[in-house]
Amino acid sequence: MTAEKSETVGKPVAAGPAAGRRGALVRAVTAHRGRLAVAALLAVACYLPFQLVPFHVFQLTMVLVYAVALLGLNLLVGHAGQISLGHGAFFAVGAYGTAIMIDRWDAPHLATLPVAAAAAFALGLAFGLPAVRLHGLYLALVTLAIAVFLVPLLKRFESVTGGSMGLTLGKPAPPAWTGLAEDQWLYFLALAVAVVTFLLARGLLRSRVGRALHAVRDDEAAAEVMGVRLSFHKTLAFAWSAMFAGAAGSVYTWVIGFVSPDSFSVTLSITLLAGIVVGGLGSLAGPLLGGLFVMFVPSISQDVNEAAPGVVFGLLIIAVMYVAPAGLAGLAARLARSTMRILRKG
Repeated sequence: MTAEKSETVGKPVAAGPAAGRRGALVRAVTAHRGRLAVAALLAVACYLPFQLVPFHVFQLTMVLVYAVALLGLNLLVGHAGQISLGHGAFFAVGAYGTAIMIDRWDAPHLATLPVAAAAAFALGLAFGLPAVRLHGLYLALVTLAIAVFLVPLLKRFESVTGGSMGLTLGKPAPPAWTGLAEDQWLYFLALAVAVVTFLLARGLLRSRVGRALHAVRDDEAAAEVMGVRLSFHKTLAFAWSAMFAGAAGSVYTWVIGFVSPDSFSVTLSITLLAGIVVGGLGSLAGPLLGGLFVMFVPSISQDVNEAAPGVVFGLLIIAVMYVAPAGLAGLAARLARSTMRILRKG
């Protein structure tokens, strides 16, 4: 072996320009993958209503409505470690609050949203005060009771709520300058509300309140030793959760144009809880994936077996949880990490 050859043995081969550019691209994507994913998602969301038929636009609008409701439930269950089987009741408060304001007082549709959200917040605060002393199954039973007595209560006050017949309302008309059809206008209203509520939830979870909620979820005793006021933050979690559900209920009324007590039965609360567990607890992507699940899986179950859609729905939940114990958001994160590892090695 010559001296020149011996000097080169064991030295790494210099990376070429193409490999360097690829590595820089991977590092840039890794550093900003969250922002890139959100930007891509918003771009697709703004593009879809111009390409789909009205019924499919309506379905996507309802996905956004459910995503806002699940965002509140995720705050309570995924981040605060509490449980609620009565989330549909707060959804109904927002829906009926909006319907009554439009029907009785001829209020503008957009003006009803903050009022309905505030009413749900106040109700969540009222129910959160006694609920903070309960845990586990006891808390689940109390929240379930809220959903159980809501339907007969709505039917009883017929002069206000319309009783069993419900209330039929007009939908918000698109301004002429937008050039949008009614279904597209409703979609973009729901999208705007979803974006605002997701930003609000993100800011809340990154604040001291969010850190306190995580401490309560992980270990209440340790959180109390560190100075976290358990009762205050648990009650606040109920109130915030109810507020998001009330906002979703308000948009639901705009989109459907009709409310009735039977639309807000216990089944809705259980379906919402299943949706956030399947979507992914403790993740901001979980509510959106859960909204897709809540909207499309029941209809798929109905198509698979019209005689027993509940059985098919339950089996699909079991299958999803078997494949993705951390929910669909956890599965997506795991796939993203695997993809980035492959790109780095390549």
